[in-house]
Amino acid sequence: MKFTAEQIAGILEGKVVGNPNAEVFKLAKIEEGTEGSLTFLANPKYINYIYSTKATITIVSNTFVPEQEITTTLIKVEDAYKSFSKLLEYYNQVKLMKSGIEQPSMISENVTYGEGLYLGSFCYIGKNVKIGTNVKIYPNSFIGDNVTIGNDCIFFAGVRIYSETEIGNNCTIHSGTIIGSDGFGFAPQQDGTFKKVPQIGNVIIENDVEIGANTTIDRATLGSTFIRNGVKLDNHIQVAHNVDIDENTVIAAQTGIAGSTKIGKNCMIGGQVGIAGHLTIGNGVKVQAQSGIGKNLPDNEVVQGSPAFNYGDFAKSYVHFKNLPKIVSDINEFKKNN
Repeated sequence: MKFTAEQIAGILEGKVVGNPNAEVFKLAKIEEGTEGSLTFLANPKYINYIYSTKATITIVSNTFVPEQEITTTLIKVEDAYKSFSKLLEYYNQVKLMKSGIEQPSMISENVTYGEGLYLGSFCYIGKNVKIGTNVKIYPNSFIGDNVTIGNDCIFFAGVRIYSETEIGNNCTIHSGTIIGSDGFGFAPQQDGTFKKVPQIGNVIIENDVEIGANTTIDRATLGSTFIRNGVKLDNHIQVAHNVDIDENTVIAAQTGIAGSTKIGKNCMIGGQVGIAGHLTIGNGVKVQAQSGIGKNLPDNEVVQGSPAFNYGDFAKSYVHFKNLPKIVSDINEFKKNN
C-alpha cells in the first residue's frame, strides 16, 4: 500500500515541503528511516536525525526550521506527534478494511448480520447469533449460540465467545481471548470431593471496550459478569464469575480478579495484581504492580504492597524494609553489649 506526500498532507491537513509525489509504503523511526519509509519528528532530542535520516517523508511541526540541508520531504503540520498518531489510526483502518465471508466457515441457522461483515476462514457462528454492521471476525474464531455483537467490532484470530454473551459497539478483542467460559464454582462434598456448581449466567461487555490477547472472562454463576463502557484490559488477565468492572477502568497484564468483586470507574490497576473475591474497589483507585488486594478500598485510594496499603506509607516503609538486615544486626550487637 503506497501513499504520496500529497495524499498524506491531505489526510493531515498539512503542507508539503519538497517532492509532493514522493512515495512511501512503510513506517520507521527517524533514526532507522530508509528509502520508501515515513517517519516523524516530535521530540527535540531527535532533531539531529532529520539531517541524516534516509526516510523519504518526515512529518514535522510548523515550528521546525532546518538549520542545514535535508534530503527527506517534509510534511508540516500543527502538531507532528498528534498528526502521526492520526495517520497510524487511518492506516490501521485501511489495513483492517476487509469484508466478505471466506470459506470454509460455518454459519448456523437464524443468524443475522449487518453490512460490511468480514468472516475469516474456519470460523464457526452458532445458532441465533445477532451481528451488527462492519464487524470483522478473523480466522479460527468461535461464536457460540445466542451471542449478540454490536456494530464496528473486531475479533482477531482465534477468539472464543461462549453462548449467551452480549457485546456492545466498537469493541476490540485480541487473539486467544475467551469470553464466557465457566466460572470456578465447586461445592465441597463430605467425602472430600468437589461437585461442580452449574454456571448458567453470561458475560455482558458494553461499548468501546478493548480486551488484550489470551485474557479470560468467566460467565456468571447467576446473572452477569459485567465489563462496562470504555474498559481496557491488557493481555493475560483473569476475570472471574460475577465480577463487575465499571467504566473507563484500565487493567495491566497478568492481573487476576476473583469472583463477585466490584471495581469502580476510572481505576488504574498495574500488572500482576491479585484481587480477592467479594470486594468493593471504589472509583479512581490506583493499584501499583504486584500488589495483593484483600479488603475493600475507598474512592481515590492509591495502594501498593501485599497485602496492599497506602502508597505513601508503603514508600516510607520501604526505606526500612531494605535496611532490615542492618537494623537487625545493630539490634543484636546492642543486645550483646548490654
